[in-house]
Order: sequence, then C-alpha cells, then structure tokens
Amino acid sequence: MCTSLTICEWKKVFYEKMEVAKPADSWELIIDPNLKPNELAPGWKQYLEQHASGRFHCSWCWHTWQSANIVILFHMHLDRTQRMGSVRMRIFKQLCFECGTARLDESSMLEENIEGLVDNLITSLREQCYEEDGGQYRIHVASRPDSGPHRSEFCEACQEGIMHWKPSEKLLEEEETDALSDTSKPRAQAALGYNFFSLRWCLLWGSLCLLIVYLQVSFRSPAFF
Repeated sequence: MCTSLTICEWKKVFYEKMEVAKPADSWELIIDPNLKPNELAPGWKQYLEQHASGRFHCSWCWHTWQSANIVILFHMHLDRTQRMGSVRMRIFKQLCFECGTARLDESSMLEENIEGLVDNLITSLREQCYEEDGGQYRIHVASRPDSGPHRSEFCEACQEGIMHWKPSEKLLEEEETDALSDTSKPRAQAALGYNFFSLRWCLLWGSLCLLIVYLQVSFRSPAFF
C-alpha cells in the first residue's frame, strides 16, 4: 500500500519499466526508511542516487522549498533460479530551515523526474545484477534554481555521512569540457586544411621547377643529324 502519491508514482513507473526491461523476471519495489548505506546482506548490490531533484513541504509551518540535492539509496537483489528480484529504496528527508522543527519532511517529485531516476536505477540494476551494459546515466536538475548553497545541517543524508555533490556544479564542469572540445575541433580542422593546402602548393611549385629545368636542358642540348 502506498503511503504518498510520490511513492505510488515510483512503484507505478518502476513496474512499468521493468516489465519492458526484464519481462521474464518478477521484480518488487519496497520502501525501507531504515536502509543504511554500505550495509548489505550477502548477494545484495547498492546504487546511490545523489542528485535527484524535488520539492519539500513542511508539515508544521507549510513552508515549501526546492532541492537538487535529494539522496536516494537502493539495495538490489536478484534470485536467478527463481527469476525474482527485489529493490529496497530509501528517500532521504530534509529539515525545514524556516521553523527549525525537528520533524523530517518527505519530498515530492514530478513524474518526469521519477521516470529519469527509475531509468538510472534500471541502468545500475542491469550492470550489477545482470552483468550487462546498462547504458548511460542521466543527470537531473531541479526545475527551479537553488536558493543558495546546500545546508548539510538540515539534510538527513549528510547527517548520516553521505557526501553528495550539486548537479548544477557537475553540469557546469561537463558543459565547460564539451565547450572546450567543440572549440578545439574547428582549430584542428583548420590546421589540417592549412597543412593540406601547403603540401599541395609545395608539390605544384616543385613540379613546375622540375619542368623548367627539363626544358632548359632540352633547349641547350646540341641536335645531332
């Protein structure tokens, strides 16, 4: 039974996508608020989503805030003989920094964000449980910019020792790298073109010089009858 609309959406998207990805196996998604990072039972694998985006709503003062630093922990296990798999999930909460209450609040996420996060989960699941090439992971950014730096004292994941980075900073690094590679390509192509034309002109002038020398030698040579 779902405890919130977000959890219901998670299960709905997960079951639909797993039916497509692995139709021969039966998978279940279980919400486990007591899940601990790196504490794995034998045969279980771990995937940590460190840059999910969503919105929090304080149940005490009704303050809402956006976060691009939501951490989600997954533990995964596949029984190959029974063709059954299980995923345990924990979405880490945050404290409201407006009222200062000690009550941890859950996040709500857009359906499009949940679909992308489930895609990442299935990618990791295929790599670790099926030993397949899962493909490329997706990076998600909150629909609104962050209001400021991440405040670890209000983050449940940070309080449990999970270090996670901001996706905006990561994306800036990747965009900068892509921009540098894009600008270097025209330069390289121009250099290749310049060298190509220089070589062609050198060959042309060399051929003309040889032709001139040949004609001069031919005209200076005496004719014999």
